[in-house]
Amino acid sequence: MNKIILIINSLSVESRQNFVLWLKNKNRRGDVKNITLFNYLLKGETSNLDSKLYGKPNKNAFHALCKRLQDSLLDFIATKSFEGESSEELNVLKLLVVSRLFLEQKEYKLGYATLAKAERLAIFIDHYSLLNEIYHTKIQYAHCNSSLDLNATFNSANVNMKAFQKDFKLNMAYAEIKEKILKTNSFTQINTIVESTFKKFEVSIHASLSYKSLYQLMNLTSITAKLQRNYYRITPFIEEAYAVVSSKKTLAYKHLYYHIGILQVMAMVYFRNKNFTKSVAFMEKMETEMQKNNKLYYKRFLGDLTVLKVLNYNYTGNYVKALQILSKNRTERLDIELIHIMCLFQQNKYKDAYGIFKKLYHSDIWYEKKAGWIWVLKKNILEILLLIELDELDLVLLRVKSFKIKFANKLKQIKEERVITFIQLALAYYESPKKVVSEAFKEKVEISFDWRENKEEDIYVMSFYAWLKAKMYTKDLYATTLEMVCV
Repeated sequence: MNKIILIINSLSVESRQNFVLWLKNKNRRGDVKNITLFNYLLKGETSNLDSKLYGKPNKNAFHALCKRLQDSLLDFIATKSFEGESSEELNVLKLLVVSRLFLEQKEYKLGYATLAKAERLAIFIDHYSLLNEIYHTKIQYAHCNSSLDLNATFNSANVNMKAFQKDFKLNMAYAEIKEKILKTNSFTQINTIVESTFKKFEVSIHASLSYKSLYQLMNLTSITAKLQRNYYRITPFIEEAYAVVSSKKTLAYKHLYYHIGILQVMAMVYFRNKNFTKSVAFMEKMETEMQKNNKLYYKRFLGDLTVLKVLNYNYTGNYVKALQILSKNRTERLDIELIHIMCLFQQNKYKDAYGIFKKLYHSDIWYEKKAGWIWVLKKNILEILLLIELDELDLVLLRVKSFKIKFANKLKQIKEERVITFIQLALAYYESPKKVVSEAFKEKVEISFDWRENKEEDIYVMSFYAWLKAKMYTKDLYATTLEMVCV
């Protein structure tokens, strides 16, 4: 039953409603116990369900019902996922299956004609794994087709196999890097992990990589940059990868999901590099692609699009538009909640910001599992700054102490002790606001941080420091932030 609950929890509200409708259409009898059980589990009820369903204890019937419900859930998810696959890929698969059927029935001419159609379509959409199956079938039945150029077929198969192996190696590299990043406690090893894994699997950017592999490569690089808080360094690599994507532009609509994902990565990389013009350009391309194919992937990427819109509006001076979008947000994305708090904080709306903050009632451990430890770090910094502005002395001291315990060692591992320094300086301001404007304090700040060049510094790091700078020079926080991030 725990497996069923996990599956149910993985479904969106809309998917749960669709599943009940799907079950109603599937049920051939008046017996709707599977729907009743589903509704019980949806409400969190797990005790004595056999008695509630059958009027008396009946463990055997209940276990059988649970098995049927689990199978139905898996069948539903698989069916919906299958519907979401590209029609071209399904067409290739259908043509391949039909061609094999014809060949098995010794209808060789018809079989090979169908197989040729499958091959042309598979080549068009760069589907190397299906092409492997197609060439395997062609070679298997080569003795039945006297007009087949066997050497040419071998050559095509070998060329495709090399492309497939490159794709497959990248997939293995992607899996290994993700596993190692999750397992290691030392984030200073990330670059070493990526470089050694790419070398191990001989991974490089190449035109033969599929859309999916290019997306994986760019997404992984972006994740690494996020953990290192340095998007500037990965920009040339990302741009090189996108150049390969652009060379495949005729395939963009065939791989709509990955194309939207790639545009999202590009928009975020340029935003983090403070190149708002390019970020907005890619964001607009992304939104255009999201409209295609009857908005098939619109809901899937709506949260990402909202994040990009809000951030770009906010950091180009249009905070009003950013807050309007945030007030209408219904995506339930944790990063959007944090951005909302940040935007309100920058406009000195501390009570409103703290009102949203108090709705984040889960533990930091829970949030770290859901959104990552960097999200939790930013959440804790924002909380301390909010409490300082709201003059909550006891809470400020308590949160600063807790912050050091939680993050000191991890920040030391990634050589970001400056975060602890920032918190200490923030506390120093709170304890003696008048001293923060002194030349002595300004000099102390100057020598306390290991500064990066403006073009390399992370935009979020700059945003936090802008608060301290605004206090030092008695300026408006938002104006100071925009002044700092303009490269």
